[in-house]
Amino acid sequence: MKLTETKFEAFVLQGLFAACLMVSGLILAAMFTTKTMPVQLALAGPVHALFATAPSTCALADISNIVCIRAEG
Repeated sequence: MKLTETKFEAFVLQGLFAACLMVSGLILAAMFTTKTMPVQLALAGPVHALFATAPSTCALADISNIVCIRAEG
């Protein structure tokens, strides 16, 4: 069996397809098997401390399209 240029290209393309399929399968498997932990950013940490020290009144002028975030507590 003589390895011609056409057969070599087909062999390389089949190998590339198999490698891409394997990598895609590994990525998909990792996406389904990964266990994530929920993140609670606002309960404790710098965001909560920022809201706790925020003034209770809005320091900006009373314009209808401005939203002031106020801490409740």
